[in-house]
Amino acid sequence: MSKVRTRFAPSPTGRMHVGNLRTALYTYLIAKHEGGDFILRIEDTDQERFVEGALDIIYHTLKETGLVHDEGPDKDGGVGPYVQSERNAQGIYLKYAKQLIEQGDAYYCFCDKERLESLKSKVSDEDGGTEIVVYDKHCLHLSKEEVERRLAAGEPYVIRQNVPTEGKAGFDDVLYGHVEVDCSTLDDNVLIKADGLPTYNFANVIDDHTMGITHVMRGTEYLSSAPKYNLLYEAFGWQPPMYVHLPPVMREDFRRDKMTKEIIPDENGNPVTIVRKLSKRYGDPTFEDLLEQGYLRDAIINFIALLGWSPKGEREFFTLSELEEIFDLEGINKSPALFDMNKLTWFNAEYVRRLSAEEYEKIATPWLQKALGEGKFDLKRLCELLQPRTEVFNQLPEMVDFLAEMPSFDKELYTHKKMKTNPEVALDALTRILPVLEKQEDWSEAALHDTVMAAIQEFGMKNGQMLWPLRIAISGKANTPGGAFEIAYLLGKEETLKRLNHSIEELKA
Repeated sequence: MSKVRTRFAPSPTGRMHVGNLRTALYTYLIAKHEGGDFILRIEDTDQERFVEGALDIIYHTLKETGLVHDEGPDKDGGVGPYVQSERNAQGIYLKYAKQLIEQGDAYYCFCDKERLESLKSKVSDEDGGTEIVVYDKHCLHLSKEEVERRLAAGEPYVIRQNVPTEGKAGFDDVLYGHVEVDCSTLDDNVLIKADGLPTYNFANVIDDHTMGITHVMRGTEYLSSAPKYNLLYEAFGWQPPMYVHLPPVMREDFRRDKMTKEIIPDENGNPVTIVRKLSKRYGDPTFEDLLEQGYLRDAIINFIALLGWSPKGEREFFTLSELEEIFDLEGINKSPALFDMNKLTWFNAEYVRRLSAEEYEKIATPWLQKALGEGKFDLKRLCELLQPRTEVFNQLPEMVDFLAEMPSFDKELYTHKKMKTNPEVALDALTRILPVLEKQEDWSEAALHDTVMAAIQEFGMKNGQMLWPLRIAISGKANTPGGAFEIAYLLGKEETLKRLNHSIEELKA
């Protein structure tokens, strides 16, 4: 068997969505598992969708994910250029298109927009009706002299594939087996557009062959086009690659208006839950979005790897190098995968727990400084308290904002059945502990613990009757990273006493 060569061929249209990243990941893993090459190719023939700066995003995403390409626009492996517009400028696609014309497997088409419109037929009444154009091979029958005359006159043209009207066209897929269709159901699709650029359907065939690609991985939306691809391979006498058509990544959502994206309720006014394909149009997160939200790279990659692939055994957590070793095509599922943000968050929380204290502090510090500023608190101690409680790093500012500024809160927050406390009990507890803390010189956590616990015993109170009100009084929150002693230490003596006095006055009012 020849050396495995795979390609990831994104279009420069913006940030990389999760489905596209999964394709890149699987394509990379196939190559690395077999000791092969992973090639980056930029498919920019659709100039209308081109987004400025998107190429930089592609490079950055691959770097961030660790999916290092062996060949690409920045790493010439001898089969470049690796950008389709550059390949087109060299006349690569036109050369092969003209070869097909000479063989009778393609032809020039001069039909204008008006004539093509006349060929439209309705295939569906849903949403106002879906119309398609099935070309009638009109220009196939033009004489060679007529074609040359029109070309010489500078008439606009496209080059179409001459699909047989009889027989079968098919291909083999790793997941779906042998897929076959009647040639009579296939259209003569355009190979070279009027602007001189190749269509995706044509360019990817030429590029995959000339770059020696052995395995092609793409979405199931290309299943219907694959028979036409193989007709092109047959016309050139080339060996087609191994195809792996991946089922889509789906997500639960509410039924929404296609234009406004607003939720459409049922007849009772309740939202209707549906399962739909991941899409940027609906605001589904891209890889960069997830990083900006504070998800860890390794957690994202691990999670995405399991969106449609099942490893042998019960293990769920893998490094990228471990995935390279164990990934196989047999584990890819035929069913659509479900993108579950809750599952990703759980994954991320597990990865956060596995960080060293130093790693956690390095990642957490910028998030904490957003809420707290610099140099005001013992971030090392704060990170020790936060790490077991962190699911996603963008939660940190809200978890610690009370340290920077005491929030206003309802007195009923002092009420806690289990702790046997309420506003009246709280006022008594806080009034008793205030003078004790005013006299406290050692403001370490250990010293505060010993002093307060001794006072509780002296007062004849339950622990919760003192500790719950104290935490509420100096934080204003029911859920905090750490208890009363930790918070008091972080705030410092002056701020703690200030908040205590304020809370007592509020309880008296």
